[in-house]
Amino acid sequence: MEIPAPTSPAASFLPSCLLLACGTLLAALLGAAYHLGLFRQLAHKVDKSSTQHGGELVAAVLRAHGVRFVFTLVGGHISPILVACEKLGIRVVDTRHEVTTVFAADAVARLSGTVGVAAVTAGPGLTNTVTAVKNAQIAQSPILLLGGAASTVVQNRGALQAIDHLSLFRPLCKFCASVRRVCDIVPTLRAAIAAAQSGTPGPVFVELPIDVLYPYFRVQREMMPSKPPKDLMGQLVSWYLGNHLANLFAGAWEPRPEGPLPLDIPQASPQQVQRCVEILSRARKPLVVLGSQAMLPPTPADKLRAALETLGVPCFLGGMSRGLLGRNHPLHIRQNRSAALKKADVVLLAGAVCDFRMSYGRVLSRSSQIITVNRDRKEMLLNSDMFWKPREAVQGDVGSFVLKLAQGLQGQAWAADWAEELRQGDRQKEQDFREKAVRPVAQHLNPVQVLQLVEETLPDNSVLVVDGGDFVGTAAHLVQPRGPLCWLDPGAFGTLGVGAGFALGAKLCRPDSEVWCLFGDGAFGYSLIEFDTFVRHKVPVIALIGNDAGWTQISREQVPVLGSNVACGLAFSDYHQAAIGLGAQGLLLSRDNEDQVVQVLREAQQRCQEGHPVVVNILIGKTDFRDGAISI
Repeated sequence: MEIPAPTSPAASFLPSCLLLACGTLLAALLGAAYHLGLFRQLAHKVDKSSTQHGGELVAAVLRAHGVRFVFTLVGGHISPILVACEKLGIRVVDTRHEVTTVFAADAVARLSGTVGVAAVTAGPGLTNTVTAVKNAQIAQSPILLLGGAASTVVQNRGALQAIDHLSLFRPLCKFCASVRRVCDIVPTLRAAIAAAQSGTPGPVFVELPIDVLYPYFRVQREMMPSKPPKDLMGQLVSWYLGNHLANLFAGAWEPRPEGPLPLDIPQASPQQVQRCVEILSRARKPLVVLGSQAMLPPTPADKLRAALETLGVPCFLGGMSRGLLGRNHPLHIRQNRSAALKKADVVLLAGAVCDFRMSYGRVLSRSSQIITVNRDRKEMLLNSDMFWKPREAVQGDVGSFVLKLAQGLQGQAWAADWAEELRQGDRQKEQDFREKAVRPVAQHLNPVQVLQLVEETLPDNSVLVVDGGDFVGTAAHLVQPRGPLCWLDPGAFGTLGVGAGFALGAKLCRPDSEVWCLFGDGAFGYSLIEFDTFVRHKVPVIALIGNDAGWTQISREQVPVLGSNVACGLAFSDYHQAAIGLGAQGLLLSRDNEDQVVQVLREAQQRCQEGHPVVVNILIGKTDFRDGAISI
């Protein structure tokens, strides 16, 4: 009889230890599966043969919300969204830089009253949009940024272009979410779009990992091993991936509501409106300062204009409210705002903010009674602890408030000499401008004269986009938008580079309008390549470049204060020729044809009407028009 060899303690311990480790691993995996909801697949049937994909759900929600355009720079992470949008008739417009997609979406949001949409790929695609998203946040534009991302199963494992997008965008957006299952696409997007337009509007961000966008069979092929593994660890991993995949697609194609959710728009109370009516009714020199918030839905521009006319109070218009009263309206005061605010006894800040644009509130007289209305409480009271105090602070929608105020003051009249005093100041300033327009400059053309001729040439159906420093700052005094929502500037962030994106969005929203872009030569450098976009998508716009070969708004201070023009010099570059190289039309204005300014502008209009984007390179000299203007 054979006697078995004695078993050593080490030999018997090893299999037991392995068994324990496997059991522990299995328990850990099962626990993780439970906490991650991987057993939800038991409650749903996963259709493994379906060719549907998450991009179709994204497109369906966008269509249900009235979205007509999606701006993009293509990437593999987001291809299903773009293809699905194309199939549903949503126009996909691809640009040459991701920042342009968000600027274009911003313009659509401002002009259409709906959410603007941009879709870009993961990692650097999203980081390239950060400046435009921040600009939209400060400008309070409701945009939806859709971002691709690495597959859910390989995030935090070194996947291509995988970064923590949510940490990047949370400080910039009202709403941030990462979709982890296909069935969550629709409710997440509906919530995001509602958040973008509710309260104080702003940007929202939704991350869509690649495996929630592609069809089941494609994700299965990429995620699951091609052959069943034979080793225990391989089988455990395969089991985990299978459950992850099933949970990813569980309930994916069940019908869900796709349309808009109700919006939360704050309103002034009747008591607040009545108190403001009483304050204004006792005024002798009332003044209204309107900001961009006045142009937000739900109040149509024509009703807001009628309310201001009923109110009969002189108005300063800023931001998107420029042009609300049309050209040369007797209530619209354009010049000497600081002096007027010091004289007013009641000031209504209707969406206007006491930031740097109003000297942090120092332009307000301490003897004036200030009514401020704004959707955002922080903005409404900005710097009220330092330089000014509100008599009445109303957190609510600006347009609706003005309508109620006008109704409460119907029949009220103010002394005509107050408005006439303010208009006389406008006339004196305009005379000063005419005198500056005829002064000779050292070289090239006088920009004041050029811009006065632009003002005379601009058609009634035009939309103005402005992007620049000194040239655009001059234009703000000389060129008047022809109607409401016809002036697009970056807003309080002062961002350069908005021009091409704003022009793209504006022309698509208003195809029958002439879109005129006023660029400084420094700012135009950001937008030049997008003339390729205009040509490819047949989007005709007119760009006027005030080319003074420098960053003049900066050098205007830097040279006299610090004694150097370092980094402020550019060249009188042939921007019109560069545009021609991209397939656009190019024209030159210089001292050689200074008597043909209007003729060249008319030629640009004609070429634009024929369907061509046009760049007019205007060589200008330097003037003292903006001496004293600050750039910081």
